[in-house]
Amino acid sequence: MAGDTVDRVIDKVAWIRIEDGRVLVARSRGKDVFYLPGGKREPGEADVDTLVREIAEELSVTVVRGTESLVGVFDGPADSGNGVRVRMTCYTADHEGTITPDHEIEEVRWLRHADSSLLSLASRVVLDHLHANALLD
Repeated sequence: MAGDTVDRVIDKVAWIRIEDGRVLVARSRGKDVFYLPGGKREPGEADVDTLVREIAEELSVTVVRGTESLVGVFDGPADSGNGVRVRMTCYTADHEGTITPDHEIEEVRWLRHADSSLLSLASRVVLDHLHANALLD
């Protein structure tokens, strides 16, 4: 039924990594848009556990536990439409290792706010916040 997806929310945890006024983003294989690295929680999983697991899978680096800092919780439309929303709980955190695309990730880039048209709709909400707070060029 059409109303079944209206209240659906995809709950994600995302990593905010900013260097030189640019934010790290990733693109999955076969997709056109970039998104903030991270992913969905497993049932009962804590934010930091999701962050560590997803970033290791996607970018081959280890998020250093205890260095995470909440940036905020953001809500935006899913690219699929149908009233589906994405709620992203975003953290900064230190990492160990060299960022390298892995698993389902085909490409990583460092983007400025002016490049936000390359991002998923929900990720754009976060970039707008980062830019408004002078964290991004």
